[in-house]
Amino acid sequence: MKKTLALLLALTMVFALAACGGQSAPAATQTPAEEAANQPAEEAAPAEETAPAEEIELIVFAAASMTETLTEIKGLYEAANPGVKITYNFDSSGTLKTQIQEGAECDLFISAGQKQMNQLDSTASAEVNTEGLDFVLQGSRINLLENKVVLVVPEGNPKGIESFDQLAELLKNGDVLMAMGNSDVPVGQYTQKILAYYELSEEDLAAAGAITYGTNVKEVTTQVSEASVDCGVVYCTDAFSAGLTVVEGATAEMCGQVIYPAAVLNVSTHPEAAQSFLDYLTTDEAMAVFEAVGFSPAA
Repeated sequence: MKKTLALLLALTMVFALAACGGQSAPAATQTPAEEAANQPAEEAAPAEETAPAEEIELIVFAAASMTETLTEIKGLYEAANPGVKITYNFDSSGTLKTQIQEGAECDLFISAGQKQMNQLDSTASAEVNTEGLDFVLQGSRINLLENKVVLVVPEGNPKGIESFDQLAELLKNGDVLMAMGNSDVPVGQYTQKILAYYELSEEDLAAAGAITYGTNVKEVTTQVSEASVDCGVVYCTDAFSAGLTVVEGATAEMCGQVIYPAAVLNVSTHPEAAQSFLDYLTTDEAMAVFEAVGFSPAA
């Protein structure tokens, strides 16, 4: 009997142990951070590529007398506006007007005279805008600068010319050779007014060999600098840039005011950027560059 009870007890213990061994141990509880760490890593999304901003090229047609000042201003403006590149075309205002009329790409036009701007402005008098051209973006046109017309002489002033009055007498007597701009160049048109003021015939003077011409004001200053003429009529800004001796300035009675108008063109591909640059040209920073060579803000 005792052996039978011992055997039954032993069998009970064996079955109990077998039952315990067949059960799985409960899984250990994980923290959210551990669960996240054990998740398979997702493939990172590729970073979006940012396309570089497109550079804007502004094409500015400007009177040759602005070459030095606008070149300096270009550096200032581009440094503050890295997305803008300024490309200049410097020449006589008459030549620039013709190029615009013939379809040359241009965003902003700065003329050395009102006539050339008026010839492109549909709101100008039909007596000036004889072809009915329409290139000026209305509302953008301003009078930007004023210049002065001056009489200059080569180094040493060989002819001893001291005034416009004296020059008029020398021209009448055929004792001097003067350089001036062509009739389609604003500085040439101002010189024509001075000759008319002194009742001198340009045609007669040219026929007598007393006048030579330049296709723009820079060509006139070059003739004087090289002493190939006895004197010349240019702007005070060009006289300053070329280091020429100024003997006298022309009065408004002689040739009127020398105003430089500027306007965005309605054919511009970047009218807002062109307007922004034109606005900058009226700031104190830009005006300081203009005034350093003799320009002044237009009244």
